[in-house]
Amino acid sequence: MNNSSDSVGIIGAGRVAQALGKLLREHGGAPVVIASRKQESAKAAAAWAGASAVPLEEIAVKAKRLLIAVSDDALPEVASKLADLGLRGATILHTCGSQGPEALSELSRLENSVGVLHPLQTIPNAAEGTATLPGSAFAIAGDTEAIAWAQSLVAFLGGTCLQIEADRWPLYHAAAVMACNYEVTLMDAALELLEQAGLSRTAALEAIAPMVRATTENVLRLGPDLALTGPIQRGDSATVRAHMAALRTARPATAILYSAAGLRTIEIARRRGLSEEKAEALAESLRMSMR
Repeated sequence: MNNSSDSVGIIGAGRVAQALGKLLREHGGAPVVIASRKQESAKAAAAWAGASAVPLEEIAVKAKRLLIAVSDDALPEVASKLADLGLRGATILHTCGSQGPEALSELSRLENSVGVLHPLQTIPNAAEGTATLPGSAFAIAGDTEAIAWAQSLVAFLGGTCLQIEADRWPLYHAAAVMACNYEVTLMDAALELLEQAGLSRTAALEAIAPMVRATTENVLRLGPDLALTGPIQRGDSATVRAHMAALRTARPATAILYSAAGLRTIEIARRRGLSEEKAEALAESLRMSMR
């Protein structure tokens, strides 16, 4: 077997760890070992990825390049565990989006080069991640050696590097949440209202699918300003007032969401030339939910 300097160690057994493990094993040219806090989880993840499972206590012996692909709330515990094991001289990247390189400060003090490699991609399961990670954008930050390894991994995956300053990491992650997670929330709210309008949830999802796909493509192709349509873009406050009145029968959170999203949408409409008079009328109509 190749020595530890050739191997890549992945700590974690979830969907991100499995997807990265499979991609690195199949296309990366280096042995991959997977460790987890629970050995049975590591074995299952390694079996799926075609990698080898090792106890967490042995990961530092097996590899000097480590990817920590665990949940955000598990990262401090894993970092402390590796520090307690006396890990030194390794290059370590974590994949958590909500925390920057400072999350590995304990390991940095032990002469390890640390950083972040966060995929700007939704990964609902390992198979989807294996298909969608190649070609994605990845946010990176950290020490020089860690960034160099992150860049090489992104290049291997055919992706794009987004170098984010450590103090701006929360802004980056908030943007990712809005673009991904909150899109799901908006769709769920729309389905709620269509169910109230008399459609089954299945029929509602099928009905909005072509519009959602077209809207996404328009935003990506034209940008938000030119993609925006609808009553706010037209300055139609009467329609917005009718919506707000109807939303009294919806869940309170749905009415608040409509109002908050509408107020933010006015800013896009202004860039399209919406007059201040119409913008103020729209804002007043949307604030009906706040009363």
